[in-house]
Amino acid sequence: MTDKPVDPGDALRAVGDAIREDFVKNKRVLSFAEYLDLCGQSYRQLRSAPQYIKDCFDYFGADEIAFPRGTVRRFRLFDCPWADGRDRLVGQEEVQNRVYRALKNFVNEGAANKLVLLHGPNGSAKTTLIRCIGRAMQHYSTLDEGALYRINWIFPAQKLSKSGIGFGGGYDDVNARDTFAYLPDDMIDAKVVDELRDHPLFLIPPARRRDLLESIVERTGARDAGFVLSDYIQYGQLSAKNKAIYEALLASYQGDYLKVLRHVQVERFYIQHRYRCGYVTVEPQLAVDATERQVTADRSIAALPAALQTVALFEYGGELVGANRGLIEYSDLLKRPIEAYKYLLTTVERSTVSLQTATLYLDLVYLGTSNEIHLNAFKELPEFQSFKGRLDLIRVPYLLDYTQEEQIYAQKLREAASDRHVQPHCAYVAALWAVLTRMRKPLAERYPKQVADLVARLTPLQKAELYATGAVPDDYTVDQAKLLRAHLSDLWHESDAYPSYEGRTGASPREMQTVLFNAANSSTFDYVSVEAVLAEIEELTRQVSVYEFLKQEPLPGGYHDHAQFIEIARRKWLDRVDEEVRAALNLVEEGEYQRLFAKYVTHVTYWTRNEKVFNEATGRSEDPDEELMREVERTLEVTGPADEFRKDLIARIGAWSLDHRGQKADYEHIFPKEFRKLRDAYFRQRREIVGRAVRNVVAYLTDGDRVLDDEAKAAARDTIDALVRRFGYIEASARDAVRALAKARYAE
Repeated sequence: MTDKPVDPGDALRAVGDAIREDFVKNKRVLSFAEYLDLCGQSYRQLRSAPQYIKDCFDYFGADEIAFPRGTVRRFRLFDCPWADGRDRLVGQEEVQNRVYRALKNFVNEGAANKLVLLHGPNGSAKTTLIRCIGRAMQHYSTLDEGALYRINWIFPAQKLSKSGIGFGGGYDDVNARDTFAYLPDDMIDAKVVDELRDHPLFLIPPARRRDLLESIVERTGARDAGFVLSDYIQYGQLSAKNKAIYEALLASYQGDYLKVLRHVQVERFYIQHRYRCGYVTVEPQLAVDATERQVTADRSIAALPAALQTVALFEYGGELVGANRGLIEYSDLLKRPIEAYKYLLTTVERSTVSLQTATLYLDLVYLGTSNEIHLNAFKELPEFQSFKGRLDLIRVPYLLDYTQEEQIYAQKLREAASDRHVQPHCAYVAALWAVLTRMRKPLAERYPKQVADLVARLTPLQKAELYATGAVPDDYTVDQAKLLRAHLSDLWHESDAYPSYEGRTGASPREMQTVLFNAANSSTFDYVSVEAVLAEIEELTRQVSVYEFLKQEPLPGGYHDHAQFIEIARRKWLDRVDEEVRAALNLVEEGEYQRLFAKYVTHVTYWTRNEKVFNEATGRSEDPDEELMREVERTLEVTGPADEFRKDLIARIGAWSLDHRGQKADYEHIFPKEFRKLRDAYFRQRREIVGRAVRNVVAYLTDGDRVLDDEAKAAARDTIDALVRRFGYIEASARDAVRALAKARYAE
């Protein structure tokens, strides 16, 4: 039985009904009196642009994210929940918080009196961050919480008037409480739109507006919520065009203010980047970002009432006008000749821009981007001294956490691969290599001596692992590990005050995107291969004349040795493959490690408390098993006093539990290094067995079943199936990964 075909006419009527219902529900058109009622219900209509954007941040909420360096707030806005995460911002939590702090400062000061300039190397996600904010505003403006309104002027048709001449007595037959806001088009002679989107409350003179605003603030509890009335809302006035219309109407009605308001239509508008409404991007160009044009210069004035036909009305355009009451983004601001943005000094300071016939008063948040090269050149100019008081400089470095970088590359690979299989760990090796190129040799002299020695010993890989997972090098003692972790935040921020800060140089995500796309289109493999990614990275390192970071000389400790980083990335990839193959061989259940470590923790816990452990087998309480604890500690290669290691272990579990209240301790997550050592120790004892099994898998996939007996074939087949089922391989990518592992580590 088939469904009844959809009638196009019925479908169109359904769409029409839905749009009409949405139009009414969203209060798309209101009279001025109705708008005042709306203002009285919520203080949201009293917001300036900085308050609006700050509330947009708050609407989506935030999470506290735990990193090895500490807990940082991440705003959900940058996860783009309205678009299922499409084009989300990965990382840059510190930058998010600095932008939010700038918005709060603008709110408290009553105006956005600085341009927030995001600066950093090319490809560090400056533009992505701003676009996330803009897209969030677009979505927020469609919600009841984010509704925005402007005014239009409605002039009814001649047949509604008695005299039909000008305004004098023209609409006296209409009750003063009535409105022209809902008149159909055939009953309207002219409609004048306010392209600057003046706030509707500007129709109330500032001297009388203050009392109304205060009453709304008190009645709605805005003050208790920390709401601050902005200068724009308190003291703002109508634009020149709106003021001219208002005065002409008031004169024609002999001062009858309520009759003037009948001509006001309050219309809801939406933030729309595509249509340059409330969110505009200014590309580098040589032009002032606002224009004006006389309304009567190129259109008939016959439709306008007689009282306005002698008034010179101008309409305004340009980026600043389009962005008013929202956000303007100056992309690569400092690429423009300085004469092209000198007007920003007064525009940002006073929220005004001067045209030939009028001064426009704006309500805007100004965001810009610049790379470090242009910013440094700008700082050398005499004009910088004038500008620096009007700039809020926020640094946006490259990511230094390869787990975050991996998320970016995984998405890029999904886009590039189309329907091709992506071998596991392609994004990982690319991210690890890119982050290693960004590592800066620590300035050991900045730390106390006992910390300086630890910091100085860190290799680029160890530093990257420390940043990403908190893993301390294996050869550090328990006390040294504790000391290093205590100073991890200092290490992270070590170079913040330096021009050549960590994250300023290195491989850009844009360059790595080219690497990934080339690897995805490699003809050597039928899938996207880790080997292809590494080959493309190697090709990139040969282009020394193209990329500045490749010109760095290698430093002691392995820093800036970009070719060596390829081998490090390869080795770390094989480490992961090795672990997957061992797990796929099923020589020991993963639960065994968990049970052994949990038992060890139990005995250590009672040992630290100086209490006895209940032995279920004997039914008696006994002293903690010292032999068990020593055996595990030998496997974990504990150096230094065992009691210090045990106390540190319990402290780390306690710290984790504080951040994860009510959750059962995940020992494998808390102690990844220790679990790796348990696995490594087990397989070291069985290296020959593992090696033979790995070679059997390669033989099975390469030569079929001709060289193996039935038992070996079955074991090889089970291993391959486990790699495919548990770790996301296909047979071809599993074969090549295991072959690379066998060649590097298990050759006979």
